[in-house]
Amino acid sequence: MRTLLAILLLSTLGVSAAADTPLRVEDDRGRTVSLQSPARRIVSLAPHATEILYTAGAGEYLVGTVSHSDYPAEAEQIPRVGSYKRVDYERLAALQPDLVVGWHSGNGASTIERLQALGYTVYISEPKNLNDIARSVERLGTLAGTEEQARTAAAEFRARHQRLRERYSRRPPLSVFYQVWYQPLMTVNDAHLISQVIHLCGGRNVFADAASLTPRISVEAVLARDPEVIIASGMGDERPEWLDNWARWKDLQAVRLAHLYFVPPALLQRHSPRILEGAERVCAHLEQARQP
Repeated sequence: MRTLLAILLLSTLGVSAAADTPLRVEDDRGRTVSLQSPARRIVSLAPHATEILYTAGAGEYLVGTVSHSDYPAEAEQIPRVGSYKRVDYERLAALQPDLVVGWHSGNGASTIERLQALGYTVYISEPKNLNDIARSVERLGTLAGTEEQARTAAAEFRARHQRLRERYSRRPPLSVFYQVWYQPLMTVNDAHLISQVIHLCGGRNVFADAASLTPRISVEAVLARDPEVIIASGMGDERPEWLDNWARWKDLQAVRLAHLYFVPPALLQRHSPRILEGAERVCAHLEQARQP
């Protein structure tokens, strides 16, 4: 009897200790984020973070998000708390979140600071490379108590990434201009995740050396660097008409070779697990461009 009571006591103490052990992860800004129990009322302040949460198995715990959070389809039914640039704090407070997933470069430092001052537990999602996306899936899975699904999803992401690397990274290089927008004319430098996708596919970003992450450039600068391929994304799922404006410069390699391609922005400019779908499209376009 004494032995049985001792076992029961130890078991109870073990459960209590486990319950008191906080969930602790490091976010993409290097900050430690802790919760005493798995998050059950999550608000996402960025479309890419919403996608990562669903991938991590935490979609059912989302109680609020921002405009343009449209994937997966269920995300469109989640109540909105404004946009990633302009958060409605009253709506957010009414949802009583136990975890807010923010986006530092999108929400802005002042928004993040205000959220923290109001006492919210804030996880910053700011993937800088493809590996960061897999890590974000795992970390948010930890905070939501969905570790098993998150680990599986992250492993699948890494395996898919590796397959792309093995297939394309050593292919003959092509010079690539990635066009974010046309007025003003914008691109990305080598620190941008999109540039890493180009490199993954065996491409070379012609504006890799630009000083800022998303620099404004001139038409003359593009003509001077004379890319073999131009890839554009635009604003929606349709090929932007302005991509074909390059046809007026018939001596431009990409025009002469008919290497003007489109990839939907949600697959490249939104740093979620779907970026590998965008990468597959970029790789396929570059492979097409390599054909004689």
